[in-house]
Amino acid sequence: MNPSTNSGLKKVFIKTFGCAQNTADSERIKAYYWDKGFEEVDDWKKADEVVINTCVIRETAENRVYGLINNINLYDPKIKIVVTGCLVGVYDKKGKIKQLEKKIPEVNEFLPIEKVSFEWEPLRDKKKAALIPISSGCNNFCSYCIVPFSRGKEISRPMEEILKEVDRAIENGFKDVVLVGQNVNSYGADLSLSDSQMSDKTVVNMGKKRFRSMFHVLLEEVAKKNLEKVSFVSSNPWDFSDELIEVIAKYENIDRLLHLPFQSGDDRVLKNMNRSYTKQEYLDLVGKIKQKVKGVKFSTDIIIGFPGEDEAAFENTVDVCKKVGFDIAYINKYSPRKGTVSAKIYENDIPMSEKKRRWKVLNDLVNLK
Repeated sequence: MNPSTNSGLKKVFIKTFGCAQNTADSERIKAYYWDKGFEEVDDWKKADEVVINTCVIRETAENRVYGLINNINLYDPKIKIVVTGCLVGVYDKKGKIKQLEKKIPEVNEFLPIEKVSFEWEPLRDKKKAALIPISSGCNNFCSYCIVPFSRGKEISRPMEEILKEVDRAIENGFKDVVLVGQNVNSYGADLSLSDSQMSDKTVVNMGKKRFRSMFHVLLEEVAKKNLEKVSFVSSNPWDFSDELIEVIAKYENIDRLLHLPFQSGDDRVLKNMNRSYTKQEYLDLVGKIKQKVKGVKFSTDIIIGFPGEDEAAFENTVDVCKKVGFDIAYINKYSPRKGTVSAKIYENDIPMSEKKRRWKVLNDLVNLK
């Protein structure tokens, strides 16, 4: 498919909020609309339809969606507004989609992202790496995170289907691919349940029993292909297996910048976040990876100002940053997210002024070094 040859008169503008998974979904949404006879435009004011692929990980992202809807409606009520993505997922999975319809009556259609299935070959930006979704959803239920409520339980794509998509990306000229999932390195845990050839279906990582991941198998199969770089996002420490480390070490085309969120360096805060590791376990994992993978670097996610994070707890987070030496840190100031466990049971007790101070300390330490 070539968008430049589309002779359809209808025009669509697609706005994507959020993560790499949403970006990958939008590439399929683009193909979905192409098949319906639309061509894409780069300005919503020129569009017959505006599709908004939403993110709800933070309230600010959700509010930006409402602002865009309002602006479109004020400019021209005749423009059809379609909302998809995680905002629809939250209400749809709770069976409360009618509440969303009442909340934003300007929207003409709510499109569950599941409707845009993998039968549509993504229309990708050739200037970037090919994003290859390998799973959707998450089973971890970190107390601050709404993803399990918007994306649902983790579902892995069949490995054969993923590898075929990688092959098609290579045929289309891509040299770099990114394997994408909410918890990418637990890939295949749901598939392994029915794999009669896997005698040991469970593993204990960081003291927590988990279904064995097949991600290292998938990653190796992708790394064997004619690719200059293979990356993946986002991984969790408790699913970072020894087998995965060995595969990364073995193949030089696997990206040496690994994204490994730790969120907090304090054991009590980690427990309240429902993150299944301690500060020392995280540092031990990083040490093991550094020992095995030559030239490895790390990026990470950090939440500062989580309820109960006193100065000593924050200093534990600072200590992790100093010991690991992250290249990049994505630092977020905690805010309660309606629908999450932490918003229900913890008081947002850290003043914003203190959150801003702590943010600056970490940003200066990691990102401005």
